[in-house]
Formats: sequence, C-alpha cells, structure tokens
Amino acid sequence: MVVINCDMGEAYGLYKMGDDKALMPHIDVANVACGFHASDFNHMRQTVQLAKQFGVKVGAHPSLPDLQGFGRREMKIDREELTNCLLYQIGALKAFLDAEGLPLNHIKPHGALYGMAARSENIAEAVADAADVYKVPLLGMKGTLHQMVYERRGHTFVAEYYADLDYNADGSLIITREHEAKDPADAASRCTRAVNEGKTRSVAGNDVLVGADSICIHSDTPNAVAIAHAVREAVRPYLTAR
Repeated sequence: MVVINCDMGEAYGLYKMGDDKALMPHIDVANVACGFHASDFNHMRQTVQLAKQFGVKVGAHPSLPDLQGFGRREMKIDREELTNCLLYQIGALKAFLDAEGLPLNHIKPHGALYGMAARSENIAEAVADAADVYKVPLLGMKGTLHQMVYERRGHTFVAEYYADLDYNADGSLIITREHEAKDPADAASRCTRAVNEGKTRSVAGNDVLVGADSICIHSDTPNAVAIAHAVREAVRPYLTAR
C-alpha cells in the first residue's frame, strides 16, 4: 500500500510558498517545515491546523540551518551539532502538534540534508540519533544509507519515490534550488510504474531501482496541485486508507 506525502508549510513571514490548502485533499501525509529552511512559528501552527482539518498526518521536515538557501545547499556539520539542530526543529513542531492533540507521524530530512544522509554515514547516524528521541518512522530512499543506517538503528524506514524530481543514472535524486513544473500525466505514469515495478527512468535513459511506499510531491513545484491530483487518481487502487 502507498501514501502520498507533501513537503509543505514553507511560507515565512509575509512571503507565500505553495498552495497548501488546495494540496491537502490530495495527500495523506504532510512534511511540515520547521523554521530552518522555511516556515516560522505562525505558519507551523497554521499548517498543523490545516492538516488536522483535512485529516492529514503530520511529520517533521527539518533541514540544515540555511534559510537563505532554502536548505538546498550542503554544509559541513558534525554529528552532535546536527543532532541538536534536528532536535531543536522537531521539538518546535511537536509543540504545535501537542497543542492540536495530534501525534508526530514521522521525520523526513529536507533538501541538501536528505541527500547528504543518503551517502554520508555520519549524517545518517545523526538523523537516527534525533529519531531515537521521538521514536517515529523515517522517510528516505531505498538502497541508500537512509535505509541501511535507519533500519540498523531499529527505526521504521519508509521508502520514498519523487513524483516531481528527476533521478541520476546512479539512482540518486537531482535536488535543484528551484523546482520546475512537471507534466502531471507523465508524473502519474512514472509513479504508477514505481509502485508496480519498483523502477524509474533516469535522465540518462537507464532504469534505476526505487522504493515507493510513499510518493512525494513538493508544494513549491509550480503546478503541484495538478500533479498531486493526477498522481492520486493514478495510484488510487494502491492507496492506504486515511
């Protein structure tokens, strides 16, 4: 069975990002920004309340401390400092979840941190260190250090497939600073193949193995709502009931 998740809650102050309200009916799980790449205390609470209204589960989407770069620039950071950085962010979101009587559903690192954890054992261990405190599942990419480290550390691992990102020939994600619009029909077709065959076509033209327990859509993709609608219709037979 499959769930659809979305990276969202990324507005900040007076700056708007994504149409979270229009996305909510098409998703099962919200990965809510925790203030270090996007969002703030007002938007975190508003996003949690919106998810509660639509019956959508909420997980933390913490990042490297890089508001200027939207968390999509890598940095050098040691294991203990990163763990503390993650605990700080997840704890902030957890407070708003507690206020609304909702549980923390999962943890999913954002952007550059997500990519770093896929290939750096020290970074993946830091993510697992933070998850030890909250004892919730971790989202990540199948066949990478996400899966190897998280499972070895005893955490539930949820394999993600990306509806609106491209894959390199080696199966790694192409994480861009800004996301381009994608054809909804093509995205839906790729998601259906990922669910049925566990494969996707890379930018080099070869097939790479993927996991698709959860399908991700980014709220900052320009036509995210259209993609979410098309993907949900395509994979509806495989969806886990809310």
